[in-house]
Amino acid sequence: MDQPQSLRSLFLAAKESKSALESRADSNTAVYRDDVNATVAKFKECQRQISILSLFSSNETLDDVSSGDLQYMTLEYHLAELVQRGPSADRESVLQNALSQFEKFLTRLEEYELLSKEDHKLFESYMANPSAFTLAPINDAAARRETKVRRFREERELKQKLEYLSRNESRLESDSEAIRNLYLSEIQLYTHQTFQSMDLLVQELSMLSAMRNAPPPDPAQSSQDDPRQRSNIGGLGYSDRLDPSLSQLLGRGRGGPLLNSKGVPMQPFTLLDRRSQLQQGVFRSGHNLPTMTIDEYLEEEHRRGNVLQGGEQSGIIPEVDEDDLDKADEETMKARAWDEYVEANPRGSGNTLNRG
Repeated sequence: MDQPQSLRSLFLAAKESKSALESRADSNTAVYRDDVNATVAKFKECQRQISILSLFSSNETLDDVSSGDLQYMTLEYHLAELVQRGPSADRESVLQNALSQFEKFLTRLEEYELLSKEDHKLFESYMANPSAFTLAPINDAAARRETKVRRFREERELKQKLEYLSRNESRLESDSEAIRNLYLSEIQLYTHQTFQSMDLLVQELSMLSAMRNAPPPDPAQSSQDDPRQRSNIGGLGYSDRLDPSLSQLLGRGRGGPLLNSKGVPMQPFTLLDRRSQLQQGVFRSGHNLPTMTIDEYLEEEHRRGNVLQGGEQSGIIPEVDEDDLDKADEETMKARAWDEYVEANPRGSGNTLNRG
């Protein structure tokens, strides 16, 4: 039966609107959502006309479907892709609606035996337990990566095949077999993409369900877990300084010593592990702050005897007093002895290796 031209033109217009939406960047605007709803309405009108015309039946085989009608088998696929772009106030409802449209799309292909053996097994796996459907085990990163790479290559090959078949437009207008091959290749590509989308949708639904069913946080427990409460921020000894004073660092904000001379505790204290100490040191300076002035440091070094003082001890040779004749004679004799030594031992005389 030849369908009215309005169905074909409406379906093409809906596909063009969907392609335009996929390239737009204003997906968060009200105008975009209105355009999505308008495009969904076009596809649903196509769906209504297809139902009235009874283009597809479970009693038919693929050979009974005309080449021009094969394109309408992808209608539910386009709807599933579109509803995910609509308003998302209730995200779970949106995802369930998309999965329902994908399921209708695959069911029709199953009725006409258009699913490959691998796709048939995947569809059976989904129908057996939709909430647990996955292309590869989630906890096996290597398997998921291998599956992702393999399916990417398969999708690329399907796209290349579809692009090749759609190049010669003049042939497509006159050759019914070429049109049939084009639409069947399009169905193959959309089937491949459907299982990929269903895998992601099921994962997102699982996460949303876990978040919804998670127990509400206990305010008392949250207060105890708050490090600001444990450190008594805002209470006794509170300070808004980022670097605590030396007394706070040594005594943790308390006055007086922790133990007396006999080792008896004089105030309450808490044993902290390494993790707690690191948490308390988050806002401390990245370097050691000075604990004494320069004058105090020099005074301490003087007390320890680390500062050299006096005449020759400091490395400074004192000048000879010219009025001290004994000292002058002593220095003269030293100079003469040194001159005699230099004359007796000329420079290089001890180096016997370089002599000729």
